[in-house]
Amino acid sequence: MNVLRSLLFYAGYFLAMLVCGVLFLPVSPLLPLAKRYRLLNLYNHFIIAWFRLACGVRYDVRGRERLPEGPCVILANHQCEWETVYLQLIKPPVCTVLKRELLNIPLFGWGLRLLHPIALDRSKPARAMRQVLSQGRTRLEEGLSVLIFPEGTRVAPGSRKRYNKSGAVIACRAGRPVVPVAHNAGERWPGRHWVKNPGRLSLVIGEPIETVGRSPEEVLVEVEAWIEARLVEISEVPRPPVPEAAPAAEKPMA
Repeated sequence: MNVLRSLLFYAGYFLAMLVCGVLFLPVSPLLPLAKRYRLLNLYNHFIIAWFRLACGVRYDVRGRERLPEGPCVILANHQCEWETVYLQLIKPPVCTVLKRELLNIPLFGWGLRLLHPIALDRSKPARAMRQVLSQGRTRLEEGLSVLIFPEGTRVAPGSRKRYNKSGAVIACRAGRPVVPVAHNAGERWPGRHWVKNPGRLSLVIGEPIETVGRSPEEVLVEVEAWIEARLVEISEVPRPPVPEAAPAAEKPMA
């Protein structure tokens, strides 16, 4: 049954991408940024709803009322594609930090280009760090929120990866709050397998964390502790123990 549900989901997924690409992409560059987001995010709204219907997923989303006024930095754990689609909808316009290769995907990547992402070359981590710090602050000043996955890549449920501090640095330099987000989407939408799983998908948005007068390291510790505590509550897969502190290279790419 899960295989059939997943086949049905992907039929709608690719059909929606084709239809939205043909109808929306030609007119999107002519629109102001806010209206462009609203138009292109119709695809996101469809995918979120279609995933629920086709794959038997129940959404439990909490904390949207905690989102602050004005732009912020959203830091979320990263398990699969679902959160990259959904988190575009919680506080648009949202600038996402992502790997540059995604922009080359026909239709999907072309649409991403129009949403002012920060696209990074993962083969050049030092340059990528400078890019995300400079462009991230610029996007905040332009009125966009910035979405960063501090683990730097997808991490399967039940696994853990050290967070990098690029998002906290951007927020502290700009004096904007950080909003932590935790979810278990990878249990419903496996990151490395195409078959989807029915059941409850939980996402929790935390209280904004103020950054003025605080160090990025201090902010990041609070963010990681909050996300991990929520994951223990909402995950069906047991969480691993906290790893021992060790030096790690910064990898700000999503």
